[in-house]
Amino acid sequence: MWSDLRPAGRGGSRGFTLIEMLLAIVIIGVGLAGVLMAFSVTARYSADPLVAKQLLAIAEGMMEEIELKPYAVANGAASTSTCSRADFDDVSDYNGYTDKPICNIDGSSIASLAGYTVSVSVSDVTLDGVGAKKIVVSARFGSGSPLVLVGWRTGYAQ
Repeated sequence: MWSDLRPAGRGGSRGFTLIEMLLAIVIIGVGLAGVLMAFSVTARYSADPLVAKQLLAIAEGMMEEIELKPYAVANGAASTSTCSRADFDDVSDYNGYTDKPICNIDGSSIASLAGYTVSVSVSDVTLDGVGAKKIVVSARFGSGSPLVLVGWRTGYAQ
């Protein structure tokens, strides 16, 4: 009498057993935990590109400012440790310059860049018999690793 109620061809199985359900829940849970851990790492370090872009902007801005100065001026004023760079009139004046906090060329501090530092090194070199200056700009955020840009300036107009 009971055998007449079974559909033909299904054999006797009508769903999932308790063990199959528990196994499926464990497998899905492990997979979901792995995906959520990946999202957690991504969210934790999502602000790092902002710091890297800001470091690059600071270093490129300083490098451009230096490279736009004349190669050499006769008076040879030395660099200072103050924030103002208004009296810097040639590339060599930036040698040894360190800026913390970051300031505009007129000496006004930029409050939003308080954790950043920029330093400059200028050295005389010879490039294939031509006098040049090697400019190294290093920008750093806090105690992190520095972003370093290297540029060259020659006295092509002299």
